[in-house]
Amino acid sequence: MADPVNILITGATGFLGGHLVDACLREGHHVRALVREGSDTARLGSLPGVELAVGDLTDEDSLRAAASDRDTVLHSAARVVDHGSRAQFHEANVAGTRRLMDAARAAGAGRFVFVSSPSALMRIREGDRLDIDESTPYPDRFFNLYCETKARAEQDVLAAHTERFTTVALRPRGIWGPRDHAGFLPRMVGAMRAGRLPDLSGGKRVLVSLCHSDNAVAACLRAAAAPSERVGGRAYFVADAERTDLWAFLTEVGRLLGCAPPGPRIPLPVGRALAGAVETLWRLRPGSEGTAPPMSRYMMALLTRSTTYDTGAARRDLGHEAPSDQAEGVRELVRWVEDIGGVDAWTRPGATPPRERPPVPDTTPPSAPGPRSAPERSDAPSPGSVHADPPVPRPAPVRSGAPSPGSVRADPPVPRPAPEPSGAAAPRPVRATGSAGGPAFPPPGPSGTAPARSERGGTPR
Repeated sequence: MADPVNILITGATGFLGGHLVDACLREGHHVRALVREGSDTARLGSLPGVELAVGDLTDEDSLRAAASDRDTVLHSAARVVDHGSRAQFHEANVAGTRRLMDAARAAGAGRFVFVSSPSALMRIREGDRLDIDESTPYPDRFFNLYCETKARAEQDVLAAHTERFTTVALRPRGIWGPRDHAGFLPRMVGAMRAGRLPDLSGGKRVLVSLCHSDNAVAACLRAAAAPSERVGGRAYFVADAERTDLWAFLTEVGRLLGCAPPGPRIPLPVGRALAGAVETLWRLRPGSEGTAPPMSRYMMALLTRSTTYDTGAARRDLGHEAPSDQAEGVRELVRWVEDIGGVDAWTRPGATPPRERPPVPDTTPPSAPGPRSAPERSDAPSPGSVHADPPVPRPAPVRSGAPSPGSVRADPPVPRPAPEPSGAAAPRPVRATGSAGGPAFPPPGPSGTAPARSERGGTPR
């Protein structure tokens, strides 16, 4: 976005939403963040130029107040876990998105960017799928309620496109990077640290598309600025440039942080059966309502199916080239983990992230819309850090080739890492809603109730 615009961001207290706020401030935009009453707004409240709108996706009045005078809405809030009732998922992901779109349209906003998920296309029974593109249809039967409601919301968003109200959906998978305390990567590394992460790959390379937070943010800003006639009413896969061997990637990140590799190896059929049994028994357990099982069929599928995405359409229509490469992203992540106190501070329950420097607005006129490839990040180590940079990892980027079959194995329960910290900070009230997170990958969050939030981890995204 070459010229400053008025932006509303949902999910701003979460992982992806927080990075969206930083990027928009760097671009010189006027940012309003939708936050739920009682959410931890300490970081947002410390950022000069951020206006907080307190409300909820269920509250139409708060949404109208939040959307007032906004040109663009970046909607990353969602219910991203894989447990809960149909009513809970529908209210957070479908009805909430509809209300937000209605409020944005009524306020005269011209652009609505929806952070969707590749899970919207996920089927119950299917094998590996490599380099699928946007021509892939929605399934007749969805894997779970998260997948179904993300698909319904995405369809609503795309159908709402008009000449005056441009809608775009982005599908990042497995968002990762600094400041993520509850997504798939801290969960897996936390389990490795505790010696409780078995090798679930089934003896094959599980090839996946992941998406660094910088790359997801860059795509959002491109989608907010691209010509309406080119992108309106369309969905786009967004991912890192590298095709990733998932279990080699997890092992390498763990190694750089002093963790033993995943093990033991379990046959894939056993792991799938175990995941189904654990999920079923968990739901029958008294008091389990509203909490995540330690293992689920969905989690097992995300960790054992090879699934990669062709991002050619995003390059063609959005002009999006992933600005962060995987090796540099891992280096940066390791530095950040060391800065906040190590793996335990990253993954343990109740860990409180350090206060970080606010993003510095860029006053240089951009030559083209969208984010610059190497902006200064607010989560970079402070000057004078005493630790040395770790060696540059090359965590198994694989550019071509199908996954090779191998010995079969499976997965016992994977422990959930720490819940994101919560805390009180006095917001500058306006009124509005949202909460944070991705798709995260995998989406199940820490055990306990799961309000709408934005990070595929899992922001699954």
